[in-house]
Amino acid sequence: MIFKKANRLSGEITVPGDKSITHRAVMLGALATGKTEIHNFLYGADCLSTIDCFEKLGVQVESSSEPEGIVTIHGVGLHGLQAPSASLDVGNSGTTIRLMSGILAGQEFDSMLTGDGSIQRRPMLRIIEPLSMMGADISSTLDNNCAPLQIKGKLLNGIHYISPYNSAQVKSAVLFAGLYADSRTSVTEKNVSRNHSELMIDYFGGEIYMEDTTITVCPEPTLIGQRVVVPGDLSSAAYFIAAALIVPNSEILIKNVGINPTRDGMLRVVKEMGGHIEILNEQFDGEPFADILVKSSALHGVTIEGAIVPTLIDELPIISVLAAYADGQTVIRDAAELRVKESDRLEAIVDNLSSMEVDITPTPDGMIINGGKPVKGTVIGSRLDHRIAMSFAIAALGAEGNTEIIGSECVKISYPGFYQDLESLIQN
Repeated sequence: MIFKKANRLSGEITVPGDKSITHRAVMLGALATGKTEIHNFLYGADCLSTIDCFEKLGVQVESSSEPEGIVTIHGVGLHGLQAPSASLDVGNSGTTIRLMSGILAGQEFDSMLTGDGSIQRRPMLRIIEPLSMMGADISSTLDNNCAPLQIKGKLLNGIHYISPYNSAQVKSAVLFAGLYADSRTSVTEKNVSRNHSELMIDYFGGEIYMEDTTITVCPEPTLIGQRVVVPGDLSSAAYFIAAALIVPNSEILIKNVGINPTRDGMLRVVKEMGGHIEILNEQFDGEPFADILVKSSALHGVTIEGAIVPTLIDELPIISVLAAYADGQTVIRDAAELRVKESDRLEAIVDNLSSMEVDITPTPDGMIINGGKPVKGTVIGSRLDHRIAMSFAIAALGAEGNTEIIGSECVKISYPGFYQDLESLIQN
């Protein structure tokens, strides 16, 4: 697709349901007793992969027409999953393969998890190691610590795992396996990663406790089906927040966005950069959510490091775009996790911003951006990474000349209607 500079953005928008919460609602709904109704379900490719996997495990799923976004999961209980007749294909979804590994490790049957080319390059040792410590029999069939993963279901042991990663996927894989363990299972992180799994386990009736940065889950809970209202995805809203900030004379209201404090780091960074952002109509329904009003602003550089990084890890590509338009220097550290996402996002950000003539220097765990200079349109390689494609569609709105994004269709992973929603706000 080809994008050009925008004169003004204006309007009201509702972004799709949160991807992380949607995945977990499907998983826990499948393991619960009774019916779970998921409202504002995200009909992205990743979440549909999760549904497909659970259907192959014997779970009945009903779906309404997409505009209503309602999916009904007929739960089979903690021990009601059935052995699949074929490999479980997670598509491009890292959340699906890592969290399901924890669930499948404690079953009474064997299974195989695989995915697309990107998934088969992403590191799985980070879950293989702690699950093996619990007694799981999980292995990489190609012996390269990547998918496909062969899992032979076994009785698991409760452990206390000190995680070297600030990764909610690693934490969640261990906690989900802990539901099937013979005793309590705990995970301690250096900094708290997003806590949707903990909130959802509690919401479905599981016993789970948090003390400082340690989460403990009790085994063999009786999970009960629930009505889950998925808030709008803050990671999806982030692109429109950035667009309103960098395009002059813009004002956008984004409705019903999740503002979980383990996910809201971008909102804090935007305020620190001088961005005009207001949180309105705060509510709580299992997860906190609110409306977000954003107006164009003069931004300045900041330093992003430490404990805030896990709360904005998926937003760092679009924050890097903001830094290109902000006066002064922005330094991003402690973000090496971006190298093992759908692409090496650090490399993708540096390569693409450099091609837009942004002054950017890579570092082993981040980058240094000297912003506030003209940004030039160019040809962008998305690397088939949805967050890179959406970030540079926004970068194009303030750039001189046209910007072409190769592989732009990959946004269907998390936000199938992204380009239509963006077009609806452009007031040229």
